[in-house]
Amino acid sequence: MSVVGISSTTSNEMSAPAPTAGAAPVYSSPIVPPVSAPPDNAKAQNIQVTEKALKRIRSAMQKEGVSAEQGGLRVGITGGGCSGLSYNIRFDSQARERDRVYVYEQDGDKVQIFVDPKSFLYLSGMTLDFEETLMRQGFNFINPHSTKSCGCGSSFTA
Repeated sequence: MSVVGISSTTSNEMSAPAPTAGAAPVYSSPIVPPVSAPPDNAKAQNIQVTEKALKRIRSAMQKEGVSAEQGGLRVGITGGGCSGLSYNIRFDSQARERDRVYVYEQDGDKVQIFVDPKSFLYLSGMTLDFEETLMRQGFNFINPHSTKSCGCGSSFTA
């Protein structure tokens, strides 16, 4: 199994707390529903991905030679950083046995996202967005479990 790194830049919004009741989060593009995903329930919500994030993931996968049929983007959480937990994204050649696998399709191209069970505890209900402005470009993790993030925005507390 080969693993290819993908860099992500972060912002203070990256792990901002969930919006207050009645206030909807603002994304850079519409959310794309998964074609295939584990079932939602009261305790485990699916991971959402915006159109811009899918487009960027697809182009990076093609550039890195990652197969869309078997490979995908692995999204996870690692211990560390100023606030205790950090987001981790990288390409992986295939899903692992216990992964939650989300399949998204846009313009006929498939993108898979793999999430390990431990990381899913912190990522359930999260939205992955991609922001591109004059000041920064990178993935934003809009996470309802985040209660606090550090000044640089690259780590969070849940």
